[in-house]
Amino acid sequence: MRTLCSSTLIGEFFIIGFAGLVAMKDPDLSTTTVWLVSGIAMVLCVLLCGMVTRPGGVALGWALQLALVASGVFVPTMYFMGAVFAALWWASVHYGRKVDEAKARFAAQAASTSSPTTPDAA
Repeated sequence: MRTLCSSTLIGEFFIIGFAGLVAMKDPDLSTTTVWLVSGIAMVLCVLLCGMVTRPGGVALGWALQLALVASGVFVPTMYFMGAVFAALWWASVHYGRKVDEAKARFAAQAASTSSPTTPDAA
């Protein structure tokens, strides 16, 4: 799960950066505000890469997805991009957990078939 979720978060890192560039063109938003909010979101993406498997990591990822969709208020394209990345986040979590379960199952099977048997002493 960690690899899939981290890949999604790194993609979001770049999308947030590009959205910040677009938001700078809005005369109602100050450059400082745009880069402060974008920078915090970008740092959060990187930090979440390491927190995905910890308790609350996936929930924080969902909060980031909601914030990404909500950023469409300032950059309308982000409604679409936020929805796309929310779907990618769902797929990363859903299929990542299935991959982790399969890996654990295969590791258990390999451990049970490769465990040495003790010969009976006569």
